[in-house]
Amino acid sequence: MTDPAPLDHVARIQAEWARERPDVDVTPQGAIGRLHRLGALLTEELCVVYRRFGLSEGEFDVLAALRRAGEPYERAPGELAAHTMVTTGAMTKRVDRLERAGLVTRRRAAGDGRGRVVGLTAAGRELIDRAFTEHMRNERRLLDALTPGEAEQLESLLTTWLGRVEPPPAAR
Repeated sequence: MTDPAPLDHVARIQAEWARERPDVDVTPQGAIGRLHRLGALLTEELCVVYRRFGLSEGEFDVLAALRRAGEPYERAPGELAAHTMVTTGAMTKRVDRLERAGLVTRRRAAGDGRGRVVGLTAAGRELIDRAFTEHMRNERRLLDALTPGEAEQLESLLTTWLGRVEPPPAAR
């Protein structure tokens, strides 16, 4: 008989809780704990690429949201906040930094003297295009730890789960 596989970090925590609190079902901790740990590890691996281009995760998100908007690569600050899921206050700080770096510009919105529009500069577009290409290579590298079938199954499960947990767009 062979020795059982060693327990991973989450399994050790579950075993300790099961020992200390046998009255509480700790099975949810298996999926949630591993997903949480994986999310932290993936975030760090993704941030390595962002830093290579002199960007934070949030700055990459802003540039990417502007690039995805299509020509003329502009969005209102509130729209940017919605497309990156951050507050408008946090958005202002990101845009300030990107503007100082010459990657975005701000201008008054046409027809609305109070409104503003944030747009990519040529340098910002060139940077996000290079960074995004490298980002996709990095995501492919990370996902290649799974077989194509496993990756497809994982995406399907995560899509289903997120659809059941995340509020609909109108409620966000």
